[in-house]
Amino acid sequence: MSFTSSERRELAIVAGCTAVTFAGDFMADTSLVLTLQDNGAAGYAVAALLVAGVAPAVLLAPLAGRLVDRFRSRTLLVTVGAVQAVLCVALAYVRQPALIIGLMAVVAGGLAITGPALGAIVPRAIHRDRIPQAQAAVQTVRGIGILAGPAIAGILVGRFGQTIPLLIDATSFLAVMAAGLLLRTAHGGAPLRRDASTGRVRGGLSLVRADRLLTIALVLIAVGITAVSCDNVGEVYLVRETLHGSSSAYGLLSALWSAAAIAGGWLLGKRAPYDRGVVRLLLVLLGIFGLVMLGLASAPTVPWLIPVYVVGGLANGGLNLAIGVLLGRRVRPDERGRVGATFNGFINSGTLIGYAAGGGLLSLVSPRILFTGSGLLSLAVIGVLAVPVLRGLRRAPATITGDDAVPTAPLAEPAAS
Repeated sequence: MSFTSSERRELAIVAGCTAVTFAGDFMADTSLVLTLQDNGAAGYAVAALLVAGVAPAVLLAPLAGRLVDRFRSRTLLVTVGAVQAVLCVALAYVRQPALIIGLMAVVAGGLAITGPALGAIVPRAIHRDRIPQAQAAVQTVRGIGILAGPAIAGILVGRFGQTIPLLIDATSFLAVMAAGLLLRTAHGGAPLRRDASTGRVRGGLSLVRADRLLTIALVLIAVGITAVSCDNVGEVYLVRETLHGSSSAYGLLSALWSAAAIAGGWLLGKRAPYDRGVVRLLLVLLGIFGLVMLGLASAPTVPWLIPVYVVGGLANGGLNLAIGVLLGRRVRPDERGRVGATFNGFINSGTLIGYAAGGGLLSLVSPRILFTGSGLLSLAVIGVLAVPVLRGLRRAPATITGDDAVPTAPLAEPAAS
């Protein structure tokens, strides 16, 4: 099923903006990590920088979701994009670690708003039946940006220091502003719907809990992200110290995982099952993550890691796309900001927990033991969750009906002037 001309236009704008901003963000992250390390900053400063890039999405999720659903997407994208561009210019010239970390946290706070705002556009602009293909296209260009950003940053920092890559990242936020101005599909701009029984505006977590499928999916996704993030910390030590691989080998393996994730998204996008099938797939993916961790733990040499990284990347791509498909299919248009921000908050919470657990455990055990324990724990969680999840799926509605139904045709609105 092909896209209409209007759908292609909106999808191209969102995908292009996503590619540019993700490339810029990963360029900035890599540049600042290298700068802190070159300037002799302690390891805790680098860890604090990484936390500053993730924590705002967790802390601001309830507020960000309400802002996205309440205010016009054009207003939010243009305003927040402009503020982020200015802050990135300041980051380009700051050298004190405390200021770098503080400014990074504020920039990340803006991403907590623009991410759900852009995410709410695709399901409004694209017919429900074409949402998997649309999300796969956005995920593909996002993956390209993720691959390109760190590589470009490494070259530019080596030649020019942090200033040039961060100035380039500042210009990437102009893509956010441009998307706000060019998109014809609008989100937000109306008073938030109040619950008939309480008279209150429902938060994102309350909206998720009202849908059994989304609740199950949120739990599975949070567990999967935590497992992957825990082991992300140990991969560099496994490759470099345990298996005595080169830094180039580590970089190539990381790129291989990202490339496989793009392919995983495309595969699911072409043949995405219905909603219950997507949640069953999440259960399978969590089991695959457990097997991948055991594969990492048992690899005798670096080349043995290649198929393991391919399988892990494919599963990671499938998980990422499943999120977009479920939110697009099962969430009302005027509630997607709050629900999207809630999912982002749980995903980033899992990332933070994984980083903290992985870093703490590596001070006590070897990378092989870390991966073995993580893999066995993931499989044990599957064993515990499988029966209640499958029972819950049988009781959950296959689609949303009645007042909570998601429109099956694009809901396009004129952008606010």
